[in-house]
Amino acid sequence: MLNKRISLIALGMLSATQAMANDQAESKGFVEDSSLKVLLRNAYMNRDYKDGNPDKAEWGQAAIGTFSSGFTQGTVGVGVDAFGLYALRLDGGKGRSGAQGIDFFKKGDSGSAANDLSKGGAAVKFRLSSTTLTYGDQMPVLPVLSYDNSRLLPESYTGTLITSKEIKGLELNAGRFTAESRKSAEGRDSGGLKSINVLGGSYQFTEQFKAALYASDVEDVLKKQYVNANYAIPIDKDQSLSLDFNGYRTKLDDSYVRESGATGDDNKIWSLAATYATGPHSFTLAHQRSTGDSNLGYAYGGYQRDQGRVGDGGNTIYLANSYWSDFNAEDERSWQLGYGLDFTTFGVPGLTYNVAYVRGSNITTSTSEGGTEREIFNQFKYVVQSGAAKDLSVRLRSSVLRVSQKSSEYNVSGNEVRVFVDYPINVF
Repeated sequence: MLNKRISLIALGMLSATQAMANDQAESKGFVEDSSLKVLLRNAYMNRDYKDGNPDKAEWGQAAIGTFSSGFTQGTVGVGVDAFGLYALRLDGGKGRSGAQGIDFFKKGDSGSAANDLSKGGAAVKFRLSSTTLTYGDQMPVLPVLSYDNSRLLPESYTGTLITSKEIKGLELNAGRFTAESRKSAEGRDSGGLKSINVLGGSYQFTEQFKAALYASDVEDVLKKQYVNANYAIPIDKDQSLSLDFNGYRTKLDDSYVRESGATGDDNKIWSLAATYATGPHSFTLAHQRSTGDSNLGYAYGGYQRDQGRVGDGGNTIYLANSYWSDFNAEDERSWQLGYGLDFTTFGVPGLTYNVAYVRGSNITTSTSEGGTEREIFNQFKYVVQSGAAKDLSVRLRSSVLRVSQKSSEYNVSGNEVRVFVDYPINVF
């Protein structure tokens, strides 16, 4: 049914005649609008687990090249997107690799991680007015299918995506993807995804208010719906208040319930965050709540074949209380207090600091109820503002996560450190 709706909406997008925008009319050409970028990334992650669990750490150097052509001129423009990825393992061999939450280099049959990995992909794109159809290897960023770029290399997906922006403020998306490339492995179809259909859109009602509604269907796994409402309230010249609501509803397929050993098939999770910004300071208060009968809580991301997970992207969790822990267990309720500081006011442009404390309670597992967890998150980030290293960023992040014994089936205590150095280079 969702696949049929996607086909009908796609037809409507491509046959729109009363367009309010026409990006294709502004096309300068295939070569003239093209760009080539290279991101050099050095990344290190260490997880010091508690309760007798072995520590895990990985360190690697990556080069991520992306090419995006312009569109040929005419009524229908044609273009090409392509990427090439390479990663070299610097540390994290046998015994230290293999943590699902790190996953820089997938472990082989020998039990050791690969020394390096490389892969690439390409997609052809067509544009009519302000509607684009892209077929091939892509990195989608949608609330129900969002690729993970928070590790050494990014995930990618193979399929078709239609994006329409014919009406100012309105974006519509419809797509079908049939392969997933795991971020830590070579090959176009290394993630185990059978197929996923996505459908939805967002609309900017006013300068202050925006809303979104999306749905997805992961073959033989689950169906998912997402809703968002964001309202920004200007108070004074340097003051504002923003309210951000995000919610997901997932329904596991019966076959997946049996295969995964889940106790139920339904989950609803939502978060509401309020952020007050004044000058260089920001203060956040957020509440997140998970309900339903599935002991998997809110299920997303991961790789079906290797981890018994979903396959809809490692960033498909547009929720407020997602740091190391996602605070997404069955029946879990969590609160967050957060603070951010921009050091530009103090004479250090490019330097920012964020800290958050999140506490979750009421966690249900197959053996207990009323479990708790708590996390303290810290992050410093500095972006070079000028000179030969302009735009180079250094990000230092740490989390302290403590999980009660009652919740040990859901999560594990530990201390995490991440160090990421990203250097983007615009070749042309």
